Amino acid sequence: MRRGVGISGINQQLLEKAKFNEKGSELARDHLDKLAKQFETFRDNLESFAEKHKNEIKKDIAFRRQFQEMCATVGVDPLASSKGFWSQALGVGDFYYELTVQIVEVCVATSSQNGGLISLDELLLRVRKARGKSRSAQDVSHDDILRAIKKLRILGDGFTVIEPANNQGRILIQSIPGELSMDHTAILNSLQTRSSFTVEQLREQFKWSDERIKTAIDFMIKEGLLWIDNNGRNIEYYFPGLFTAQRVIAGESV
Repeated sequence: MRRGVGISGINQQLLEKAKFNEKGSELARDHLDKLAKQFETFRDNLESFAEKHKNEIKKDIAFRRQFQEMCATVGVDPLASSKGFWSQALGVGDFYYELTVQIVEVCVATSSQNGGLISLDELLLRVRKARGKSRSAQDVSHDDILRAIKKLRILGDGFTVIEPANNQGRILIQSIPGELSMDHTAILNSLQTRSSFTVEQLREQFKWSDERIKTAIDFMIKEGLLWIDNNGRNIEYYFPGLFTAQRVIAGESV
C-alpha cells in the first residue's frame, strides 16, 4: 500500500511539473509575441522618424550619428543594402556607398607614398577634398569614415582600423592586405608624437631582444610601411603615413 501511494504521489508531481512547464512555455511565447509586436511598432516609428527628418540625417553630422546609434539599439542597419526603404527614402545607403568608393580611391592614390597606412584625420581631409568644395559635399565626419570602412571589410582583409592603445591617440587605417602583429601595433602606438624610431629606442622602451625587433622591422619594410634613413650614425626608421599625419595635425595641407 505504501508503495502504491508513493508511485501515485510521484505521478502527481510529474503531472504538476508538466503543467507548470507548459504554462511557462505559454508565458514565454506570449512574452516573445509582445516583444515582436513592440519591435515592429518601434521599427515603424523609426521609419516614420527617418522619413520626417531625412534632410537632417543626410546633412547634419551629429544628427546622422545619433540616428545610426538609435538604429543599432534595435538591430536595424540602414546601410545593409543600397535598395529598399532606407536607400529610397533617405539616400543614406547611397551616401555611404559613394563614400566607400572615395575612401578606396584615396587609399590607392596615396599607397605609394605611405605604404598603405594612413591616419583617420588625413583620410578624412583627403576625402573631403575629393568630394568638392560645397558645404554639403564636405559634411563628412570621422564616424562616417569608420562606418564606411566597416562595410569595406566584406571585401576581405584589405582595410583594417588600428585603434590606439587605451583609446588615446590617433586612429590609423591600413589599406593593404595582411594583418599586423601585436609587435607592429605596439610600435605604431608608441609613435603618437613622432613618425620615426631607432632600434635603440625600441630596445629601451619594450625590452625586446634584437632578434624580435629585427623581425618586426623586416616585415614592415617588406610591406612598404617603413622607410630607412641611414645618416651615417644611427639608422632611423620612418613611417611615411605617420609623417604626413603629423603635417595634418600641424594644420598643413596634404
